[in-house]
Amino acid sequence: MMNREFLQAHGFEGFKTMGELMDGARTQIPARKGVYVVLRESESAPRFLTEGTGGFFKGKNPNVSIAELEANWVEGTPVVYIGKAGGAGSSATLQKRIDQYLRFGQGANVGHWGGRYIWQLADSRDLIVCWKTLTNEEPREVEHKMIEDFKATHTGKRPFANLKD
Repeated sequence: MMNREFLQAHGFEGFKTMGELMDGARTQIPARKGVYVVLRESESAPRFLTEGTGGFFKGKNPNVSIAELEANWVEGTPVVYIGKAGGAGSSATLQKRIDQYLRFGQGANVGHWGGRYIWQLADSRDLIVCWKTLTNEEPREVEHKMIEDFKATHTGKRPFANLKD
């Protein structure tokens, strides 16, 4: 199962809360290409917000219904989102991409539409972010494989906030 121990054993680092990163720890995120994972390690059932903290990018409302959030929730896993940064045709780094994600979650008009369900979790500031830099691997391929592995373990469901493979 993909959890903190598994991720640490596979080279992921960081393991900072969204709140810590929002409050200044984002400088610890490497300015390199890679993949990142968002974890919800709480044992309690998630509480969803009707109106999350995500920004309205290009005027689009990032919020979805509570029913949609409940339908996408995956029981039995701390993994709620898998993302990527950089690679072929992209100059993004983990630092830039996670910064965009955090700013979107703080209500900024930022184009990080993927993973937006996170911001409708009442405890979004407590979520854990970890990352892995990549040298020879393509972030898109690593992200895709991680999502496919997740789906194989969770009856075809993607992580909660991954809206596409």
